[in-house]
Formats: sequence, C-alpha cells, structure tokens
Amino acid sequence: MNGAGPGCGGRGRGGEAGVNGARGTGAGAAAGRTAVAMSGGLDSSVAALLLARRGEPVIGLSMLLWDRSHEAANGRCCGALDLGDARRVAEQIGIPHYTLRMDREFREHVVDPFVDDYLGGRTPSPCVRCNTYVKFDLLHERARLLGAARVATGHYARRVAGEDGWELHRAADPGKDQSYFLYELTEEQLAAADFPLGGMIKAETRALAREAGLVVAEKGESMEVCFVAGGVREFVEEEARGRSLLPLAPPERATVVDRDGNELGRAEAPYFRYTVGQRRGLGVAAGRRLYVLAVEPAANRVVVGGADALAAPGLTGERLHWITPPADPATPVEATVRIRSRHPGVPAHIRPLPDRRCEVEFATPQRGVAPGQAAVFYADDRVLGGCWIAGPL
Repeated sequence: MNGAGPGCGGRGRGGEAGVNGARGTGAGAAAGRTAVAMSGGLDSSVAALLLARRGEPVIGLSMLLWDRSHEAANGRCCGALDLGDARRVAEQIGIPHYTLRMDREFREHVVDPFVDDYLGGRTPSPCVRCNTYVKFDLLHERARLLGAARVATGHYARRVAGEDGWELHRAADPGKDQSYFLYELTEEQLAAADFPLGGMIKAETRALAREAGLVVAEKGESMEVCFVAGGVREFVEEEARGRSLLPLAPPERATVVDRDGNELGRAEAPYFRYTVGQRRGLGVAAGRRLYVLAVEPAANRVVVGGADALAAPGLTGERLHWITPPADPATPVEATVRIRSRHPGVPAHIRPLPDRRCEVEFATPQRGVAPGQAAVFYADDRVLGGCWIAGPL
C-alpha cells in the first residue's frame, strides 16, 4: 500500500500515526481528552467543532482504511481529498490531527467478510461490522494510546443515561438516524462514546458548518459502500479472484428455479450477483414480476417467486447481542424489529435459543428477510440489541 496521498500526512498541527504509535504535535496524553473520528465529511467535522467549542481537550483521528490514493473523488474511504479535508478542518478549529493506518484490520474485519458474504449467498452489512470492529473497538484502543478517554463520532444516534447504565437511542432526526448500525456496541463502549449530533437535525449540522466557515460546509453525503469505487458485484468478483476464491475464467451464469425447483432458465450472471428481494437482471421471461427469494451458492442457483412469496412470518437469527444483557437470557422479549436500515420496524416476539441463536416472530409478515443483514430490536427509541439474520422463519 502506497498511502493515501497528501491528505494522510497532516503536518502543522497533526501528523500520521502508525499502527503502533503516533507522531506530530499534541501527542502527549491528557486526562479526559476526547478523540473525534474524522472522515473528512460534514458530520464528523461538525462533531469535532462542537466538542472544541465546549472547551474540552480534543484531538482528531482519521483512519487510513483503504488505498484511495489514485482517486481524486470525495466520499470514499481514505480518499486523498477526504483525509485532506479532515486535516484542514482540524486546523480550522484548532485541534491536533493524526491519521491512523488501519488498512490491514479493515480488510480483515470488513472487506474480506463483505466478499465472503456475497460468495456465501448473503447480503452483507459492512457499516455494522465497521462500527463494531473498527470504530468502536480498534479505534478506541488507538485513541487510548494517545491519551483519549472517549471517542466521538458523527453518527446520528443518542447516548442516554439509564437506570442500569448507558443506553443507545434513536437520533432526534428520524431521517438520519443511524442507531441501527450501532446495535452491537456494549455498555462499556457506550460509556466511552460520544455522539454530539444525536440531538440535531441535518439542516442544523450544515448551518453550523457554514457559520464556522468549515471547508466541508457544502460537502455532500458519503458513498453507501465507501470502499467500493465501481459496481459492488464487480468489486466482489475482483477481490474473490485476488484471494483465489474464484477461477480466472468467467464464472457460469446461475440457474433460475421456482420454489418447487422447476428450472426457468439461466440468469444473466452468477449467483453471487443476486440478493434476496432483487428483481432486475434475472434474464428470464415470465408472465409476472419475479423476485429473488433465496440464493444457493453450492448449486449456483437463484430461487425466484412472486412478490407474495417474499413475505416471511419471521426470521432465524445468529450472534444474538444485547447492549444491556437481560437478567434471564432465556426469557422471550417483545420489541419492535427493523430488518434493514430503512425498514420502519414491526412488532415482534423474540425467543432466545442456545449458542446465541434466536427466533423472531413478526406480528405481520415482512418482505425481504435477507440472510446477512442485521435485525435490530427497539423498545420505543431505545436500542435493546439485535442479531444477524440467518434466514426466514
């Protein structure tokens, strides 16, 4: 890896921090210091601004996660322009800034599992994994080495002091709420976290950036899958070949079958280019709209059916996680469950099973229960926890 261009070096008030340390001004430990995860975007920049205005000791930390040194584009993980913006914002608000090289860890915990999920017939949620393993685990470790007791981010979510400890709640702005992506946090991680934007709406965030004259005040939203520059499925195929998970020859097109196993034809692409709920790109003629119901990697098959067949009465989950563990881990729980980030939620009955598995029964059937996505449990605005979807119930 050749670095991420001029944005990574951050001279003047900051510097570049390697995996095992940091260099640059302001590296001395300070009790009560807060580290702000600065991506170079609008939200994390305003989070840093708000903390600096409180008069607290603050440092900015940017993460070199993926080599984007060859791309002159904003909104990408570790793009030279974005890391440069983070450094310039830190200079504007008067805080030290460091860039941490964490590309190896990011590949291990986010990129490789992303590829593996597609090859395994699942629909990945890389943002949840990035928060769980990178921003609120590895970044916290690096921040402590720099004397920071807490890590703040630009997430739209709220941390609330409850009777039994810190709780995670939805953001005040329902259109920007990102609590879904944070469900795997622990009480300990919440205690060391800060979400300065949780009580704000996006328009207020941008207004603050404009009032402060930040260089990112007019910057747009970041990309959904920040480490993918082109098509997601093309990225998966290229990465899989690089890891010798696919042959160099073009993979065979998937067989399309109905729910009874009857062959309907050949798809336009191999199985890993399809996800549950997808309608376009199947390449088979039918008298009605067909949707992907399941993906079968071993047989290179895609199971399809009508819209009515997408509805499931519930789901089976794995890696069940509670932010505050219940007194009796075997007791069923009633909650509102969201099965994707923009899902409005449905009342459901959650039954824990051994080995961190669970069954979730919906009050009404839901469309698009996709293996590999997260199911997140809510009690009103509070996030109780969640699980990874193994399949429909």
